[in-house]
Amino acid sequence: MALAYPKIPKSSNLYTDLMEEFRDQGHEVFIVAPAVNDSEVGLINEEGISVIRVKTLPLLNVNPIKKGIANVLLPYQYKKAIKKYFKSDSLDLIIMPTPPISLVDVASWLKKKYHSKLYLILRDIFPQNAVDLGLLKKGGLFYNFFRKKEQLLYDVADEIGCMSQGNIDYVVRHNPNVKKEKLHLLPNWQKEIPQFDGDKIALRKKYNFDDNFVIIFGGNIGLPQKLENILAVAELHQPDDKVLFFIVGQGTEKTKIESLVREKNLKNVVIKNSLPREDYQNIISVADCGLISLHEDFTIPNIPSKSLSYFNAKIPILAAIDENTDYGIHIQDEVKAGAWAPSNKPNLIKEKIDLLRTNPQLCNEMGENGYRYFVNNVTPKHSYEVIDKRIN
Repeated sequence: MALAYPKIPKSSNLYTDLMEEFRDQGHEVFIVAPAVNDSEVGLINEEGISVIRVKTLPLLNVNPIKKGIANVLLPYQYKKAIKKYFKSDSLDLIIMPTPPISLVDVASWLKKKYHSKLYLILRDIFPQNAVDLGLLKKGGLFYNFFRKKEQLLYDVADEIGCMSQGNIDYVVRHNPNVKKEKLHLLPNWQKEIPQFDGDKIALRKKYNFDDNFVIIFGGNIGLPQKLENILAVAELHQPDDKVLFFIVGQGTEKTKIESLVREKNLKNVVIKNSLPREDYQNIISVADCGLISLHEDFTIPNIPSKSLSYFNAKIPILAAIDENTDYGIHIQDEVKAGAWAPSNKPNLIKEKIDLLRTNPQLCNEMGENGYRYFVNNVTPKHSYEVIDKRIN
């Protein structure tokens, strides 16, 4: 059961990559996911995978109230669709990622009906992340509702795959009743995309990278990313620094960020719409550095999946992040694939940028380190093996 499951091969994400791996390992795979458009509702075969597309309210790039209502209705819509289209007599494994936690009721129903195992891929720790961003009030009606769903999810899940050790420690600390033996590492994963082998100089010229040190950001432009912090860094760089921030994506905060760029007259910030993964990966390959940005108020250890695209492209990572995540330690000290600084301290972020742009050899070493870590540890095959081992 997925919240974001694009149509293969037009687009892809970590869940399409994982389900393709399950398919390739010989499993019969059923997906329940929102319909891409109203004309594609029902049971559809997509690249050898059976996908039940469900008509839902808008779930992405909408305001928090609409998103909340859509998430509350989602389990009823999914359950109705499953009853209509899923005719199998057996179901061995249910995989449920977060977000959203509201699907716990559907997962629990399926588990009881088919005596299945439930594997939870824990990515967002909700509702606390909404509290961190000021979207929910701790102890409020909606918080209490979702908190009970979260606790129920931890209880009914047979196994819980967490992004980092920091995630595991956080869940244990705030949920003393959860069985610790369920919790284990399941890092983010991504299918390897072949390296761009075309004319890199021409591609850089196409996007007006010129002789700039290009720092690329790709993905959601929302509250969790707080790109205002990055604009503050861009303001510190003078034209002679030849530093360009290249932002690719969509999100609820995109219009606001675009307005701020115009207001501040930031000539060293470019914002583009989302691109297919392969096209985006090609652009990354001619950038100099990959950017991670996280809101400084997060209390939960977040591990952004976009790092994997940077690893794949062999470019170093610059992480502007909160001080509660263990992501910075992972990138800088363990993988040795980048550098980090607190996201609300623009001068410190600038120091890291200056370190990278004046040390091309260091950037090359970091890029190679990240790529080796990627292919040896976090492909869909590695994630499949973790899940298979835990449930068998």
